[in-house]
Amino acid sequence: MKVNFMVQRSVIFLMLMIVFIGCGEDEPEKIKPKEVFDEKEVVDEEPKKRIIWKKDGAEMRLIPAGSFGMGDHFNQGRDPERPVHRVEQDAFYMDSYEVTVGQFKQFVEEGRYDYGRWDSVATYSPMDEHPIIFVTWHDATAYCEWAGKRLPTEAEWEYAARGGLKGKRHPWGNDEGQARDYANYDGTGGKDKWDRSTAPVGSLKPNGYGLFDMSGNVWEWCELLSISSVLRGGSWDNYASDLHVARRSSNGPVRIYGNVGFRCVSGSK
Repeated sequence: MKVNFMVQRSVIFLMLMIVFIGCGEDEPEKIKPKEVFDEKEVVDEEPKKRIIWKKDGAEMRLIPAGSFGMGDHFNQGRDPERPVHRVEQDAFYMDSYEVTVGQFKQFVEEGRYDYGRWDSVATYSPMDEHPIIFVTWHDATAYCEWAGKRLPTEAEWEYAARGGLKGKRHPWGNDEGQARDYANYDGTGGKDKWDRSTAPVGSLKPNGYGLFDMSGNVWEWCELLSISSVLRGGSWDNYASDLHVARRSSNGPVRIYGNVGFRCVSGSK
């Protein structure tokens, strides 16, 4: 009798468990929606990472942490480009392209920024896809602040421009003959439509980090250094021999030129 009672209790327990589990199956489990990412915020692509910066729609590439020999490895440059010295660099993001006329127009309109050199800009950068020019260091900094980014340091710029190549002369390597594939510069063979003007950003090949126009097209403002600002990269009116990656120039932060623009970075200094 005692055994039968135990058996009955076990059967009842099993039946209750079946009913309990069954109740959970009356309504199919709701499928959780996939997480939706705004493509203007984050897009990951292996083996390289890129993001789309939401404020200005700029594509940015992740520049990995590492170290490099900063400076002129070939003793071709000026004294400020020597000696070569080792720099440790944390990871950061850099704009894949120079800031365009179209992006700068957006900044001026949305940020109500006082800027009135559009006729001058059109002389060498006639369309929205061309890099913005005739901007002071202060103009470039104001754009970066509006977008939530900043100008690169010299070390960040050169590290990124080298594209992972160690001690090379140019962002693509040592062969100056390849310049026409990577840079818009004075005397660029076969590129007559850009003769004596900027090219639309991204018209040529990128370097190893996926960055375009790190040589040629426009000089690029870097972070303020003392009372002068450093310019890197060369431009459309430089010769190929001037496009070595360690090349640097400097100007006062209020100077404007038809061959000077900028790009932004985000992350570690």
